[in-house]
Amino acid sequence: MSQTSENVAESSVASDELRSFIERIERLEEEKKTISDDIKDVYGEAKSRGYDAKVLRKVVSIRKQDANERAEMDAILDVYLQALGMV
Repeated sequence: MSQTSENVAESSVASDELRSFIERIERLEEEKKTISDDIKDVYGEAKSRGYDAKVLRKVVSIRKQDANERAEMDAILDVYLQALGMV
């Protein structure tokens, strides 16, 4: 194979691979947008039923944390609040 045909073949393979990556990313971005919209809808539904969406977001955030991590954060928060005279 000549140098030129090798470059063309490599270029074709690279562009096919690149196109594949880009298309996968685009599909995932679309899925992410759809999921994000679904989550917003659930918060909206909860809000319409009288729940505070901001507090729900905080609960979701807390549930993601490890129990030890959460306890440490709560302890530090208490120290800060006491230092500010808020407790």
